Amino acid sequence: MAIAAAISLPLTSPARRSLASFTSLRSSSLILKLNSVRGSVALRTACLRVSAASSSMSVEAVEKASPASFLDRRETGFLHFVKYHGLGNDFILVDNRDSSEPKVTPEQAAKLCDRNFGIGADGVIFALPGINGTDYTMRIYNSDGSEPEMCGNGVRCFARFIAELENLHGKQRFTVHTGAGLIVPEIQDDGKVKVDMGEPILKATDVPTGLPANKNQSVVKSDLDVDGVTWNVTCVSMGNPHCVTFGTKGGQNLQVDELNLAEIGPKFENHVVFPARTNTEFVQVFTPSHLKMRVWERGAGATLACGTGACAVVVAAVLEGRAERNCTVDLPGGPLQIEWREEDNHIYMTGPAEVVFYGSVPL
Repeated sequence: MAIAAAISLPLTSPARRSLASFTSLRSSSLILKLNSVRGSVALRTACLRVSAASSSMSVEAVEKASPASFLDRRETGFLHFVKYHGLGNDFILVDNRDSSEPKVTPEQAAKLCDRNFGIGADGVIFALPGINGTDYTMRIYNSDGSEPEMCGNGVRCFARFIAELENLHGKQRFTVHTGAGLIVPEIQDDGKVKVDMGEPILKATDVPTGLPANKNQSVVKSDLDVDGVTWNVTCVSMGNPHCVTFGTKGGQNLQVDELNLAEIGPKFENHVVFPARTNTEFVQVFTPSHLKMRVWERGAGATLACGTGACAVVVAAVLEGRAERNCTVDLPGGPLQIEWREEDNHIYMTGPAEVVFYGSVPL
């Protein structure tokens, strides 16, 4: 399926990286088309206009303009979107406030997320009307078309997207209904987003996992055989299931950069003890307040960041006596600050969310 897209890129380093990735796409599969001034949207800062036909691509500066006119467009048969990333975990954000059902199907979402034949993303996120007294509802389709309960990096992007849609500035706070329950993101004065992720779920049957509970109905530092190798794992749900490991049984401290994630990740994700499949975090401890992780996400594979995963990592590290309750967690895309507060048992995640570009695709 060929996709035509009108795209506007902010002149920031993420946008330059995105532009570089677009130049490598096959023009027969993805056509970036300039639709005059009406089809090209400029951001508040200086922007690039991108056009491609056959094997050539040109880049030129465009005039400053508000993105509001772009976000308000309602042409029949076109999906208008904004691509965001949270530490490299990238999403296609869709304004779906006029309907309680997503504008695209899971199958269409998977095609849009394809990095060779589509826009390219780890998922598609929809901003829908709030329910049960919340301001908004967030739903997400993974790059394989499956629907997770929630996404930590995605909810930060969601908050920035809502602020853009509503033309809000400065410190803002929203209540968001998700498949994992109520989530409360707050945009900080520095532009980062702090999210009250709620309480972790530790009861084994609620994670869910078939591993037997070994500590207060929870699975903490339990043995898990994966393809003949015994790993020590702790299971945590942040509304979505996570299996956290700091290494193999009796092994040395894990060196996460040495892992073949594409080989080992799917074996954890689809292990028989995880009836809903699982996200898996492999963790290296530098100090009690500084951790490093790599993640294999259920339905998305290896990603540059996972917000719920970083939260699960700190919970697991505290339960195993490896870390304090306030940690910097390094992910391939950058650091997140995670705090598991003892007074309310809630987890708070703070990190960035950035616009990559604005675009339109025919459905």
